[in-house]
Amino acid sequence: QVQLVESGGGLVQPGGSLRLSCVASGIAFTFNTMGWYRQAPGKEREMVATINSNYRTIYADSVKGRFTISRDNAKNTVYLQMNSLKPEDTAVYYCNALHINNYWGKGTLVNVSP
Repeated sequence: QVQLVESGGGLVQPGGSLRLSCVASGIAFTFNTMGWYRQAPGKEREMVATINSNYRTIYADSVKGRFTISRDNAKNTVYLQMNSLKPEDTAVYYCNALHINNYWGKGTLVNVSP
């Protein structure tokens, strides 16, 4: 059974930081491209950052220079370090695993508010 379990979301003030974690089970983690996506109220889900099996990263323009994606294959975990958070970063953040199949976590809420 495949599981992607996100954690680390919460309420943070503008300018603050959060680190999201996603622990994967039931997949060959090393071979998967792992990603973080987000969906704000009333908007479509969008890619935030991805990291492939060769540690190549891709970022949305809106988060470049503020967010960092990383992975620890020994722990089957992908991280998203988010710095200089803005109110427009408020969304539910979803973990994604892509290889032969495409899997999603249930999401964790990030709320950036004064």
